[in-house]
Amino acid sequence: MTGCVTTGDVAALAIRTGLGATLFAHGTQKLFGWFGGGGLDAAANGFHGMGYRPARPMAAVAGLCEAAGGAALVAGLGTPAGGAAVAGAMGVAAETHAPNGFFNADGGLEYPALIALGAAALVAQGPGRLSLDEATGHVFDRPWMRLAALAAVPAAVGAVVARKHRSLAEDAAEPEGAESASG
Repeated sequence: MTGCVTTGDVAALAIRTGLGATLFAHGTQKLFGWFGGGGLDAAANGFHGMGYRPARPMAAVAGLCEAAGGAALVAGLGTPAGGAAVAGAMGVAAETHAPNGFFNADGGLEYPALIALGAAALVAQGPGRLSLDEATGHVFDRPWMRLAALAAVPAAVGAVVARKHRSLAEDAAEPEGAESASG
């Protein structure tokens, strides 16, 4: 490691660990049913009901973004990619919860929005000296990677949300009693 470890490095480690471990747990709930989760089939059913199609691949991508992105944040390795994956997944989740208002107690967007912003801040700031990115000479954490990751998040969130809204509009336009193909 180069230089002295600062309180900012310790703070980055604490934030990375808290956010990353939380998202890792959420992702593995979706993918494997760990930590009391329902697994991929249950996640896919929920995603279908929310308008995400095809539901199973969308649930798998969300679970992978959360689990792999969370693990990357905890390790501080590939922080731009890991943080962007978390910020993107949580940005989509925030949009899904937005109709319920702001507060988490009402099912609002507070929790996923805060995680998305925290992950984006870690991408912008970097992982700190107490990270594998530091130990590897920032091979997977270059300044241009941070900019690219931050630019990709709103575009990805926008694309996923637009696709969801198209699916919901198609569902609403279906004749009464018609069955839609689940994904």
